[in-house]
Amino acid sequence: MKRYLIAGLLVWVPLGVTVMVINLLVGIMDKTLLWLPEAYRPDTLLGFHVPGIGMVLSAIIVMVTGVVVANLFGRKLVQGWELLLARIPLVRSIYASVKQILETVFSSGQAFRKVLLIEYPRKGLWTLAFQSGTTRGEAQAKTGEEVINVFIPTTPNPTSGFFIMVPRRDVIELGMNVDDGLKMIISAGVVVPEWGPGKKNALESDKAKTSPGA
Repeated sequence: MKRYLIAGLLVWVPLGVTVMVINLLVGIMDKTLLWLPEAYRPDTLLGFHVPGIGMVLSAIIVMVTGVVVANLFGRKLVQGWELLLARIPLVRSIYASVKQILETVFSSGQAFRKVLLIEYPRKGLWTLAFQSGTTRGEAQAKTGEEVINVFIPTTPNPTSGFFIMVPRRDVIELGMNVDDGLKMIISAGVVVPEWGPGKKNALESDKAKTSPGA
């Protein structure tokens, strides 16, 4: 009975959580429809509610915004908007921090693409971490050696964690991809990614992309 119960839970619990998350995201996106005049909302025109239309509207808004800010006039508008936000004490700190993080993640090809093995919190204890970038500037100069930026997520919530700068010589780069690393962290080590000659890993993929014949 216990074996059958566990087998059933392994089917329904992930499915239920997936449905809940998707339903939450669709509900949040559908709220963008409230920006439209009531007479032009899909619910009014069709006479019934169609889940997911808000996601289409959100994608269109993001695309149109990107087209506008990609030219000189749009950049001037964004600069004026940011100057206005910079005058609001609390808002300017949150906005500037979030924007800087997003710019770093989207512009850096190294951000959260490598799974690392480091000794933390002391020698002899190993933990998984993700490379978030390469340290530059004052920190790099004053350490006297090449160090990299590392994010150590917590278990089972990988959205929180610790940021440390580690010498490259103390880092072991793993072949597993980021998805497998997250699964191992969230499950507290219960889910261990496959490893072996037949398992193509992230290191092999990177080498294939950078090889002359690729």
